[in-house]
Amino acid sequence: MAGSEAGTTMLRERDRDADFAAYMAVRQPSLLRTAYLLAGDAHTAEDLVQTALAKLYLSWDKVRDPELLDGYVRRILVNEHNSLWRRAWKRREQASETLPEQGYADAPDDGLQAALWDFVQTLPRKQRAVVVLRYYEDMSEAEIAQVLGISPGTVKSQASRALAALRGRVADQPGLAGYRPSTTEGGEA
Repeated sequence: MAGSEAGTTMLRERDRDADFAAYMAVRQPSLLRTAYLLAGDAHTAEDLVQTALAKLYLSWDKVRDPELLDGYVRRILVNEHNSLWRRAWKRREQASETLPEQGYADAPDDGLQAALWDFVQTLPRKQRAVVVLRYYEDMSEAEIAQVLGISPGTVKSQASRALAALRGRVADQPGLAGYRPSTTEGGEA
């Protein structure tokens, strides 16, 4: 009898691992894009996604509603990104003789979108998270509120403050004055 219980447990673990691997294969590219927009560099984004998926795997058996997985993982990403800045080693600046790798753009880059994302990176963490989730992930205010654990009113006020700050910074740049980013599928700007 003990042998059949062990066999059943192994089958359940294989099914769980297969389900998780399938979810990870489908969602990892999207999570990596979101993490990159939160963190601003590819290496930190990869670390964030790896940590988020590891934490999700540990809680995989506890997931009751599979439809809420994306929100749960995004919440882990945001929390991990916020906790990175609390770590002392992250606050130390490190000089480098070589420039980091350049990202790849899906469309020709005229430099304007990169300049806008540079401005987004200067926003406070909560405002940046709201902007990324709202305008890149194309999430509703209610979805963002649920992911970040804040009220919809706070989402609106953070988005309003972030957009006001971005408008002010864009207006101060002669090359960006009057620039309106084009919107493509998925809410990307």
